[in-house]
Amino acid sequence: MYRYNEVDTRIVGERVAQFRDQTRRFLAGELSEEEFRPLRLMNGLYVQRHAPMLRVAIPYGHFSSTQMRRLAHIARHYDKGYAHFTTRQNIQFNWPALASVPDILAELAEVGMHAIQTSGNCVRNTTTDAFAGVAADELLDPRPWCEIIRQWSSLHPEFAYLPRKFKIAVSGSLEDRAATWVHDIGLQVVRNTAGATGFRVLVGGGLGRTPVIGEQVREFLPAEHLLTYLDAVLRVYNRFGRRDNKYKARIKILVKAMTVEGFAAKVEDEWQHLKDGPATLRAQDVAHFAGFFDAPAYEMLEADPPSLRAAQAEHPAFARWLARNTRAHQRPGYRAVVLSLKKTGVPPGDISAEQMDAAAGLAERFGFGELRAAHEQNLILPDVREYDLFTLWQLAREYGFATPNIGLLTDIICCPGGDFCALANAKSIPVAEAIQRRFADLDYLHDLGEIDCNLSGCINACGHHHIGHIGILGVDKNGEEWYQITLGGSQGNLASLGKVIGPSFAQADIPQVFEKILGVYVAERLSGERFIETVRRMGITPFKEAVYAKHH
Repeated sequence: MYRYNEVDTRIVGERVAQFRDQTRRFLAGELSEEEFRPLRLMNGLYVQRHAPMLRVAIPYGHFSSTQMRRLAHIARHYDKGYAHFTTRQNIQFNWPALASVPDILAELAEVGMHAIQTSGNCVRNTTTDAFAGVAADELLDPRPWCEIIRQWSSLHPEFAYLPRKFKIAVSGSLEDRAATWVHDIGLQVVRNTAGATGFRVLVGGGLGRTPVIGEQVREFLPAEHLLTYLDAVLRVYNRFGRRDNKYKARIKILVKAMTVEGFAAKVEDEWQHLKDGPATLRAQDVAHFAGFFDAPAYEMLEADPPSLRAAQAEHPAFARWLARNTRAHQRPGYRAVVLSLKKTGVPPGDISAEQMDAAAGLAERFGFGELRAAHEQNLILPDVREYDLFTLWQLAREYGFATPNIGLLTDIICCPGGDFCALANAKSIPVAEAIQRRFADLDYLHDLGEIDCNLSGCINACGHHHIGHIGILGVDKNGEEWYQITLGGSQGNLASLGKVIGPSFAQADIPQVFEKILGVYVAERLSGERFIETVRRMGITPFKEAVYAKHH
């Protein structure tokens, strides 16, 4: 993984000292709330419902066991003993005291971490596939490219005050696991007919108040031109994006207004001034960054060893976990393991300080000291030897990491909602727990198969409800919390936005609504057909009729 150099370290250290003085002046009354707000946002500090919230960057979701242990220490000493992983592969502390935030940032800086550009109208954390570098279907490791983008976008003087926040995702595999279609810029690794590597460029995707699937602006961008082309896209957005209305300021609104053809033409015009300029990537530049992500010291191992087969035969619970919570690896005898943060009764994505230390220990004992934060709010151990999987599973059960539900209904993506967020219209955590409790039967869950359930507490869509096979949106009705249901959303190569099935429901009704939706699926599915495929084939009408039948 990338290691900070002297320049990185100095920049982060200087930012800590700067913010320490800014915080001191604010607490002393020398800076007003209005003056302090942009300063704190530059350092990832929000004011939430009950306390400040600090969002810490985990670039492209990639971090070390040493960094995880420091996060555990911060949770214990500066917070309430836990933290929350987000859908953008970052981590949030929900209860820090404002006066202690500079100390937290100083502690983070010691292990090469920070909160720079985790908020504000700038280029946010670039995200990618949590299985990058080990995925069996990978065309090209996207992590060096993510690091190139991170360095280009960090404190970029032209793009520090964009019309609105800006999000970039990179996918390097056959299957898009980075939700590139719903980002401001989505980059998909492709190879042209000559075998050269480049990127398919999507622009104008996004969720929130106006959900939009991105559009292709360039079918093949040669890899060496990545930064100059990104510069051109951002310049066009910076120049023409709306600043009079924050709800119409995202690039997706600009692309729609200009049309994708008009927008692409503006980018091409701008690019002519930048193409082949100083930001063009030379082969040695790419090799330099790729060198940080060289494969670790893998052993020559037998794939699917007899001990693994014997453990599966003897322990059905282990076999179930193995099928759901591990993924194929590029190297024989290894697998990537998902540590579930979706145990019933725990808010999805939350992790205790004790679990952080435990995860760090597992990463060191069973891998190479590396972890990944997944878009789905789980953790990944990327390099586990297959002959260690049974021992790992036993320990994961002890630590609360072994819920065998990855990709199933109860593996819910969920924002913190009204329990924490000042923007939320409704609570999301209790709804997620109610669904998890109603569908706790593992046999039934596995029979239902893969179902993405995404839950947001407000229209800002931090829980990505628009792209859940089943989406839930918290809405405010005359001061009361209600929930709207969407069906048919999905991420991946066939990204789509869910459709609202009808009027919203009270919180207590949601599990029953889910039962009716799933009842239709079980009755109508074809052999081997996944939930999303049934919805696409039949449309939402049969589900809608079943859900609202009692109201007629």
